[in-house]
Amino acid sequence: MENGKVRVCFYPEDRCIEVDKGENVLRAAMKADVHINASCGGEGYCGKCRVIVEKGDVKQKLQVKLSEEEIKRGYVLACSATLESDADIRVPIESQIGDKSALTRRPPIPLKGYTLSAKDWAERLPQWELNPPTTKFHLVLDKPTLEDNLSDAERIKRELSRLAGLKDVVVDFPMLQVLPGLIRAASFDVTVTVLDRGQELRAVRIEKSDTSQGQAAIAVDLGTTTVSTQLVDLQTGKVIAEASDYNGQISFGEDIISRIIYSTRSTGLAKLQSAAVNTIWNLIQQMVEQTNMEYCNITHLCISGNTTMTHLLLGIDPRYIRVDPYIPVAQYFPWIKASNIGIRIASGVYMRCTPGVASYVGGDIVAGVLASGMFNSEKITLYIDIGTNGEMALGNKDWLISCSCSAGPAFEGAGVKHGMRATRGAIEQVRINEVTLEPMIITVGNKRPIGICGSGLIDALAELFLTGILDERGKIKTELSETNPRVRQGDWGGEYVLAWADESGTSRDIVITDPDIDNLMRAKAAIYAGINILLEEVGMTVDMVEEILIAGAFGRYLEIDKAIIIGLLPDVDTERIKFVGNGSLLGSYLMALSKNLIAEADNIANMMTYLELSTNNKFMDQYVSALFLPHTHIDDFPSVKLRLEEARETARLGREAGGEGA
Repeated sequence: MENGKVRVCFYPEDRCIEVDKGENVLRAAMKADVHINASCGGEGYCGKCRVIVEKGDVKQKLQVKLSEEEIKRGYVLACSATLESDADIRVPIESQIGDKSALTRRPPIPLKGYTLSAKDWAERLPQWELNPPTTKFHLVLDKPTLEDNLSDAERIKRELSRLAGLKDVVVDFPMLQVLPGLIRAASFDVTVTVLDRGQELRAVRIEKSDTSQGQAAIAVDLGTTTVSTQLVDLQTGKVIAEASDYNGQISFGEDIISRIIYSTRSTGLAKLQSAAVNTIWNLIQQMVEQTNMEYCNITHLCISGNTTMTHLLLGIDPRYIRVDPYIPVAQYFPWIKASNIGIRIASGVYMRCTPGVASYVGGDIVAGVLASGMFNSEKITLYIDIGTNGEMALGNKDWLISCSCSAGPAFEGAGVKHGMRATRGAIEQVRINEVTLEPMIITVGNKRPIGICGSGLIDALAELFLTGILDERGKIKTELSETNPRVRQGDWGGEYVLAWADESGTSRDIVITDPDIDNLMRAKAAIYAGINILLEEVGMTVDMVEEILIAGAFGRYLEIDKAIIIGLLPDVDTERIKFVGNGSLLGSYLMALSKNLIAEADNIANMMTYLELSTNNKFMDQYVSALFLPHTHIDDFPSVKLRLEEARETARLGREAGGEGA
């Protein structure tokens, strides 16, 4: 192609784009709106952005993370490859975003008895009532005369006072602009939407005739990986539609640090904001189409996300979140017109972002604490959201303390050789026979395995430890390779084969390696250390905690006993551990329905003490102690100690019997 341009086509999406010669393949894919997994945001160290060059000249600047066989087959890392001619590039299944239907997958294990019930919620939030921050009022206005010559705006305010007792209502400027023509075209029969902003009542929209029967709101959980939304009927409080999708920002990095770094580039912040806005807008469109609702029925949005996600959504520079002393631009956010950030639903639609506590404890945790009811309870409760950051809060109605430990994205598959999100083909459950060391695996969607997701990684780590393939330091015992081919020495240390190449969907052995396990060990150690530091700060032990609540999408698929075996969670009676589900979305839903709970969220953020672990001298001691399976102090995990003894005895008896009946 002339003028220094080349044409690149990406398959299987079949999308082609013209770019400058020498353009980076990953950047070209972004421009073509083609997703390629890039956990490290294009830094070149994760090895996840593997693509196959089927035609053309592509120069690979970096060869790490690729075997000689893969290079022969045309594989390159998209982040460090440049286009030197027209090219056809195939994105293999392991590098794709995955099947979105997996976002609604059911947990692979029964959670009855461990999930909060409707009765639990009624007990936790007894005082909440349906009292949304927006209300539509049908007004039949007196027509102006010489004797009654109030302005149009004052006429609206007078009728609101008469009908609903509303005083000192401020009329929004855009409403003033359409007011004179609209009320006369409607013969002074109108519906006015009033937003209660806490310190002020504001008339934000005017419509012809009576539209007061159709009122709805949008609840949003703006997650780092996934965005979940609900369309809520404000008259009944019912959820009438739901939709979820991957956060469009993942093309710019899997974790918040990668995105903060990307936001500092020339147009980085604008691109990240646009990606989040587009994701939310697409989900709103899906829900409206599901219900055949009119956009003008939607009156407001309540959005909860971590501190970085909220900054990026609002187009606020987040760079100082990641540098000492870790300061966000804001913790509390006013009601903002949705159209100001590009969410153009209808006129007068405002949005409220849940306030955060600090740089790494954001509105998602505040929303979850609200939804869990722990702010309203006498019980000492530990609330944990396990994700890229292990965010947690401890307390009850009298006090709350929180912290965040940088667990890293290992539980979401990043930093793991064959790690991936929980999409079709991801290994989500693992069992290993104590005698034969042969695995049994279950994948999302019961498809051929193409990688392993977070729940599968925790399962695998626990099973490898119980069966003696791993030692207490989390190192694979490569000497077992003499008797079992699944244990072997790889390019980066020991590895265990979960699925052979002819069994997998990628024609590669699916393995878990020593470096993978190191990443998982660091992640679990950080979370366990954070729990201990919170307890130590208030002079408590884990035995004094009456309830442990596990939140987040990942938490739903966590096998509690396996989490205890690896030392991710403390060794307590599992009856004390319950699943909240998506606490961030549930909190957004509640706030969309109740202005009282919006005020409660502000109170929670205000009363919650934040403990900065990066400056806590005791955290590193706790962290180092937790870098063992399950912990340096095995006596803190009596049930795990017993299971290890039982597993070792089963293996011994099996070997003595020659493996019969294993």
